[in-house]
Amino acid sequence: MDKNHKQKTRSMSEKRKHKVFVNGAITPGFIADSIAKHNSKTNIGAHDIFLGQVRNDSIGGKTVQAIDYSSYEEMAEEKFHEIREKTFGSFQLCCMHIYHSLGKVKAGEISLFVFVSSQHRTAAFEACRFVVEEIKANVPIFGKEIFEDESYIWKENKD
Repeated sequence: MDKNHKQKTRSMSEKRKHKVFVNGAITPGFIADSIAKHNSKTNIGAHDIFLGQVRNDSIGGKTVQAIDYSSYEEMAEEKFHEIREKTFGSFQLCCMHIYHSLGKVKAGEISLFVFVSSQHRTAAFEACRFVVEEIKANVPIFGKEIFEDESYIWKENKD
């Protein structure tokens, strides 16, 4: 196999993988822009969106002020890619976007944005839930819940 063919093959597979991680919170403006970009895609009849927001839970008498997200990024990006492929193979989707925060995200801010689009609502609803559950179960992302006194505990995933 010649060098040009290897480079072309590699660049084609890299195009298929989408960058998921963003530094800090996912802003309302970013979410709105993502939605607005779809108004020219006239084959779409339904969108479903999941927004994961940091809660100010009370744990052991302390209140969570933020979550500091970290990850094994290369492994996590590969898992996100696997989830995308599995989802497109299982549901009739037009497009899908997944974004997850890294770093500190304050209570009330968005840390996960899943946006799926399809011709019909049932596929969008089912696919969005599937993606979120797969992320929670299989992607190596870790959250350090930070309290008002700067102490912390490691977050446990819950429904």
